[in-house]
Amino acid sequence: MPFPKGFEHIVREQEPLAPYTWLRIGGLARFFCEPNTPEELEAVVRKATAENLPIRLLGGGSNLLVRENGVDGLVIWLSAPAFCHLHVHDVQVTAGGGVKLAHLISRCAAEGLEGLEHLVGIPGTLGGALHGNSGTLNGSIGDHLVSVRVMNSQGEITSRPAQSLEFAHRKSSIDDLVILDATFQLHRGDAKAIMQRLQTLWILKKSHQPPLATPSIIPFVDPAAESVADLIRRSKITSPVEGKVRLSDTHPAYLTSAPGATSDQVLALVHRVREAVAKSTGVQLRLHMEVW
Repeated sequence: MPFPKGFEHIVREQEPLAPYTWLRIGGLARFFCEPNTPEELEAVVRKATAENLPIRLLGGGSNLLVRENGVDGLVIWLSAPAFCHLHVHDVQVTAGGGVKLAHLISRCAAEGLEGLEHLVGIPGTLGGALHGNSGTLNGSIGDHLVSVRVMNSQGEITSRPAQSLEFAHRKSSIDDLVILDATFQLHRGDAKAIMQRLQTLWILKKSHQPPLATPSIIPFVDPAAESVADLIRRSKITSPVEGKVRLSDTHPAYLTSAPGATSDQVLALVHRVREAVAKSTGVQLRLHMEVW
C-alpha cells in the first residue's frame, strides 16, 4: 500500500538505509520522508499516526544499526535547512535538532562562546546528542540546556524547560518523537583561545578513534567509573571477530565493519563482548547503539 496522497514531494518508497549509517549496514525503509518545513513534518507525522504506521527519526546514523529486513514504517530525516538553523543571541545559542553537533561546537567557538568545546569529536546531530545526553569527563550537553522544543507522535509541539527534564549518565528524559530545536546558555570567552583549545581537543580525540574512512560504531556506553576500552582489555576477549565485523585492534571501544558485514554479525559480536566483560569484571555494559 502506498503512502497516503499529498506527500509525494517529500515521501519516497523503499529507500536503502545503509548509506545513512556509519556501519553501512541495513535494509530498506518502506517509506522515507524528508520534510522541508515544520508544517510538512507535522502533517506527515499526523498522517502516519492516523494510518498506524510506526515512525522513526534518523539522525546522523553514527550510533545506529539497521537490520537487513529494514523498517516497515516511516523513517523521517530532518536534513532541510528549516531543521538545521543556528542562531546566536549574546551568550545564548538556539540550534535545530538536525544540526550536526560538530557544526554547533565550531560555530560557538568562533563566536567566542565556551562550554561545549569538550564535546568535539562526538559524531551525530544535536537531537541525538540531547536524547543520549552526550558528554565527556568534563560534562554533558544537558549541563548547558535552557529549553527544548519537541513534537510528539500526534504532531503537537511543546516547549520544555531544562528544569522539567532529567539528565543522567548518557541518557535523558527527552523521549518525544522529534527534537525540533534547543537553546543553550554558554559563557563569553576569547574566541582565539577557545578555537585553539578546540583544535587541541579534536586532535586528542581523533588519536583515540579509528580512521574516518573506516565504517565504525561505538556499541557500548562508557560506565562512569571505567572506560569500555579498558574493560574490554581486562576481559582479554579472544578473537574479537564475527564475519566481516570486528573490534578495532587499536581502539577496542569501536566496532568496525567491512564490505559484506551483516547486522547479525554485529549483534553476535556485541553479545559475546558483553558476556566476556560481565564474566571478567562483573560490569554489565549498556548499549549505546540503537537497533532498528
